[in-house]
Amino acid sequence: MTPSAAAAATSLVRPTIAALAGYVPGEQPQSGKWIKLNTNENPYPPSPAVARAVAATAAGRTLAKYPDPLATVFRMRAAELLGVDPDWILCGNGSDDLLTILVRTFVGEGEWLRIASPSYVLYRTLAGLQGARCEEVPYRPDWSLPEAFAAARDRLRLAFLANPNSPSGTLVPPEQVAALAAQLPCPLVVDEAYGDFADTNCLGLVARSERVIVTRSLSKSYSLAGLRFGFAVARPEIIAELVKVKDSYNCDTLSIAAATAAIDDQAWLAETRGRILATRRRLTDAMRALGYDAVESQANFVWCTHPERPHKPVYEGLKARGILIRCMHYAGWGDGLRITVGSDDEIDAFLSVIKTL
Repeated sequence: MTPSAAAAATSLVRPTIAALAGYVPGEQPQSGKWIKLNTNENPYPPSPAVARAVAATAAGRTLAKYPDPLATVFRMRAAELLGVDPDWILCGNGSDDLLTILVRTFVGEGEWLRIASPSYVLYRTLAGLQGARCEEVPYRPDWSLPEAFAAARDRLRLAFLANPNSPSGTLVPPEQVAALAAQLPCPLVVDEAYGDFADTNCLGLVARSERVIVTRSLSKSYSLAGLRFGFAVARPEIIAELVKVKDSYNCDTLSIAAATAAIDDQAWLAETRGRILATRRRLTDAMRALGYDAVESQANFVWCTHPERPHKPVYEGLKARGILIRCMHYAGWGDGLRITVGSDDEIDAFLSVIKTL
């Protein structure tokens, strides 16, 4: 696109959009052979039940009809597992879809959204899309959350807390989250995209407070990143408002069938989770042995910084050898390496190369 064409296109869109940098996903190479340790995908294939459910659904006549707009079969099964009623659950096209719905529901133009920082940068982008303002409250150096996160602010409409957090993999304990929610003048969204890898979670807080909303993803723990399915848990009166905002059919028939089959196989989840946690322990110890400060993670990745060596040459050296990780920079924090917990073979290959760098 020529500069003049770009300028012409920019003049047609909302000024808020034209000024927005936009969210940039992690690298997803479509050709060549890579070891991908950069976007926190699960290294193992999903439950065999998923393929069977997709095949059975595709073989029927259901694809000629619109999907269930509320993904009722998933909500009913998830409700059994979580100990809530189905009307406490809203499904989405990945948890990112749910985050978008939440911002559109609660935050108006010129109003405030609060996030902890460093964290998932999409939150900031969603605020910009809405024409809202984003306040970032920095974590302490030990990744604990300061009291300022719960401070009152005029026109503060929503707060996001990734828990476990990315890039650090750290967790704010549920009781502290409950205290924050009680002090905040707005709803608190606890983004538990990595919650299945943690020792604890905040799902129980939803019943205790109408201001707590928990979002979950099936991309990480259930190996369904390519399918796009997530869900939110909130009080029924909140879910009813979110339904007004979501796309009419935001989850397709195949994803509903696959997601339901996935959560129905809890034995698969337990086995796969155990393998990932064991590899996470090994990766953390190995990086510390190489002189890195590796944060104790509650997710399926490990955040590493080195007190002396620059990080970008390590990322570039690994990439040149077919291994992708994330080198991430945050203003006021500097940069670091975020490494997805891959299979044992993938982590062995990664460690073999990084030792040479």
